[in-house]
Amino acid sequence: MARKGQKQNPLAYRFKDEIIRRYADGERNPARLSEEYGVSKKTIQNWIYKLEHPERYPGLGGKRGRPKDSETDWKERYEILKKYHAFLKAQRERK
Repeated sequence: MARKGQKQNPLAYRFKDEIIRRYADGERNPARLSEEYGVSKKTIQNWIYKLEHPERYPGLGGKRGRPKDSETDWKERYEILKKYHAFLKAQRERK
């Protein structure tokens, strides 16, 4: 994880892309790529896994954070809340 104020190095992205491209072009041995580029084998395997399973890592390609609810969902929630509020009011008046 980067420290506060630390900048990302754009060369690192090109370096990573080159390793992944070589893997995709047919050199299917992460151990050999690891020796050649001086990056750990596990790191290369993690990069490959994240590319092969994008559904598990939604922050890599699209929007990050909690997905927004649809407007109809908010309307339904509001109606439920109104009914619950009326129910509680009726309960209090009974006592």
